[in-house]
Amino acid sequence: MEPEVQNTATPAALGFRMPAEWEPHDGCWMGWPERPDLWYGNAKHAQAAFVEVATTIGRFEPVTIIASAAQWPTARAMLPREIRVVETSFNDAWLRDIGPTFVVRDAPSGKSEDGREVAGIDWAFNSWGGELGGLYADWTQDALVARKILEVEKLPRFPHPMILEGGSIHVDGEGTCLTTEECLLNPNRNPHMPKAAIQAQLQAYLNVQKVIWLKHGLFGDTDTDGHIDNMACFARPGVVLLAWTDDETDPQYERSVEAYEQLIREKDAKGRALEVHKLHLPTPLTYTQEEVDGLAPSSDVRVKTDVGGRMAGSYVNFYIANGGIVAPGFGDIRHDVGAKQKLEEVFPEHKVVMVPARNILVNGGNIHCITQQQPARFPALIQVAETVREDTVPLDGPPLPDFTSEEVEAARERLNAKGIGPEEVPAV
Repeated sequence: MEPEVQNTATPAALGFRMPAEWEPHDGCWMGWPERPDLWYGNAKHAQAAFVEVATTIGRFEPVTIIASAAQWPTARAMLPREIRVVETSFNDAWLRDIGPTFVVRDAPSGKSEDGREVAGIDWAFNSWGGELGGLYADWTQDALVARKILEVEKLPRFPHPMILEGGSIHVDGEGTCLTTEECLLNPNRNPHMPKAAIQAQLQAYLNVQKVIWLKHGLFGDTDTDGHIDNMACFARPGVVLLAWTDDETDPQYERSVEAYEQLIREKDAKGRALEVHKLHLPTPLTYTQEEVDGLAPSSDVRVKTDVGGRMAGSYVNFYIANGGIVAPGFGDIRHDVGAKQKLEEVFPEHKVVMVPARNILVNGGNIHCITQQQPARFPALIQVAETVREDTVPLDGPPLPDFTSEEVEAARERLNAKGIGPEEVPAV
């Protein structure tokens, strides 16, 4: 069983912090979609999309899929052999929101051979709103997923009674957090907690000193009440990508302008002004008759999907892997190409790969929403730095990740001092 850390000992007090998503990973966690009342066409379209996302991420880092007992054989058969499939119960496959928020503690130089410890925060979960707008009535299995993952990985667990989803926060790894008032201050999350109290918990658990509160998330993102990961994200310290439209008649326009004007006035925790890049949205996407009629009737699902209703499509909802960016494509050639070029500009050392993602978006989220990165621990860093596995990384792909010779040599020296050779370092 994973060691449980008492609530009085917060991650920040113990020296843990939430790392930036571009810091090295041990791997990525995803779920397996199956519910016909949430994924049209008996979830077959969604499963194919998840396979493509998982396979693409697997080019850059290890991937683990959680699947129900009923769907484990299907998932195992459809996924490449390199992807681990773990049987786990859950209500739906949004690992960003139901998985743990991983935190790390970087060891002082010369005091630990491990270099970095990893733990996880287990927030409370209420299906994005509970009785006041939650997506489905029963979320009991979702509420256990974070704890199960930490148990599998044998990582310390920080339980927290505050309701929070991983898609509602984004950090730069250097003390700054982005979020939205629309979500975190929504009365369907933590109505007993004022803004100052919520911010204090973010500071104590993520180890951030500055929280930037945007007023709104993306227009139409009603399922999550405006998660930040559809609206804006850090690309590196001091650099933010913002969902944008030039169409003044689009309801999103005012939200984007409002956020842009706020962000360019902000300073991060290090006192840096923010460089804001506009990531243009696709042409508005709407639900089709097939996508609506293809949903099975359900007494559990509370949200109704209407033909012609607008989807919350955004290119900001991408995943940063070890050396790669896995971004959603929507079949909007002009905007897909423009988004890929912008991501290549902002992430020059990453290979940007776009994956068709409409069949994920139909259930309200996208690639960032269905993934959860697990930060790397020290032995894994050495293994990834020294070994490129041909079965998961194409020969024309980027190196994973790029450590300096000094970092690798220092690691070897620490291991050799304990009589451990590189071949004995645990695999990723």
